[in-house]
Amino acid sequence: MKIPTKTRSKVGFNMTPMIDVVFLLIIFFLVSSHLVRQESRPNLALPIAPSGEEDTDENRPRVIVNVEQDGQLFVAGRIQTPVSLEQLLSAVRAEQGDNIEVRIRASRDAVYGNVEPVMLACTRAKIWNVTYAVYRKEQNR
Repeated sequence: MKIPTKTRSKVGFNMTPMIDVVFLLIIFFLVSSHLVRQESRPNLALPIAPSGEEDTDENRPRVIVNVEQDGQLFVAGRIQTPVSLEQLLSAVRAEQGDNIEVRIRASRDAVYGNVEPVMLACTRAKIWNVTYAVYRKEQNR
């Protein structure tokens, strides 16, 4: 004789995959926001220019070079020498093509001698589209 057993049939959703996806998204956004902060170096005091224009082409491949007051060069948060910067720019140009842009974010207190190696590295890497990041006069910081 078969003994009847109580079977609980519980209908529910397995939440484990959704929790995994949420954690992966959180990690992705934390890492990407950290990289953006490293690249832009918000504590860098940019020069003020009344002729500054808004950036309209966000899709263009771009390398941002930060120049500190003491002449240190940073790309994506890493210190670069003029030689390593030239090699990096040449590699990026070979990968991205001639449409590459180099944006120089130099401290307003940096002398021209600290910015010149960046411009020379761009010239040697055959990159002609070089722009400067500035604050517009009404954005004075």
